[in-house]
Amino acid sequence: MKPAARRLKPRRLHRGDAVSLVAPSGAASSPDKVKASIQALEALGLHVKASPHCADAYGYLAGSDDVRARELEQAFLDPDTEAVVCLKGGYGTPRILDRIDYSIIADHPKVFVGYSDITALHTAFRQFAGLVTLHGPMPSSDMVPEFDPQSRASLEAALFQSRAFPAPVLNPSGNAIRVPPRASASGSAEGELVGGNLSLIAATLGTAWELDTEGKIIFLEDIDETPYRIDRMLNQLRLAGKFEACSGIIVGSWTRCEPQGGKPSLTIDEIFGDLVIPCGKPILSGLEAGHGSPALSLALGVRYSMDVGTLSVDMLESPYAD
Repeated sequence: MKPAARRLKPRRLHRGDAVSLVAPSGAASSPDKVKASIQALEALGLHVKASPHCADAYGYLAGSDDVRARELEQAFLDPDTEAVVCLKGGYGTPRILDRIDYSIIADHPKVFVGYSDITALHTAFRQFAGLVTLHGPMPSSDMVPEFDPQSRASLEAALFQSRAFPAPVLNPSGNAIRVPPRASASGSAEGELVGGNLSLIAATLGTAWELDTEGKIIFLEDIDETPYRIDRMLNQLRLAGKFEACSGIIVGSWTRCEPQGGKPSLTIDEIFGDLVIPCGKPILSGLEAGHGSPALSLALGVRYSMDVGTLSVDMLESPYAD
């Protein structure tokens, strides 16, 4: 697999644009959930084109691997579509990584939105098509039955608003980003923001689709993982040299990541203190991005800066070509 020769930024969305709703991961709970997801995107002022097999189910997957890969490609090939929005996460994207024609993505750059299991596609699209993407909420997971106002405002700003750069990255709740225990209270870094869901990053290590962290700022988050599993995955990244290679680390939400009842455990902060902080890279935590609510929408593949002393993160450039 040949890495992308250049980085590609899509065109900014405008209200009234057409977007394709695709299901490259887990199956929707019902066809009604898909209909409600379409309505949720329409409420943002978008015209929605659902992929033909969006409501399919093949066990826990939203259809066969070939169907999911082809419908993803068709969404990028559609000349009327300005953005591709993932219905939900779950599991399934690693099964289609070797079935996608990345030249299609590179030749038809579009806004691409999703998170969680979609992390594998964010990484693959950036590394093999050059595409800048958006780590953001998905309709079935986050907008139905209700879309919390702060997450919605962050998504709309990321999709529609023009702004000056550098632009501060602020938690929707107003809570401050923090320095993890045992981490240095000083240090700064710059680099492309990469990463997303820890489970998906760990799952692709040792493959052609593993995350390249050289000179990058890594963003990490997860859900429903016990601390010992987070420990195992972070240690896997450590042994693979991913923290040694990066320029900095930003820690997002850890949703329902508690130890099983009654069993002795380390805390998430203790695990980071043992495995990640000794790598000596600037690290900030408490960014409200990932599976929590409210959640920031974050552009991946563009340059950011982080400063531990001022507890600040800034996006240094636009994720859009216009």
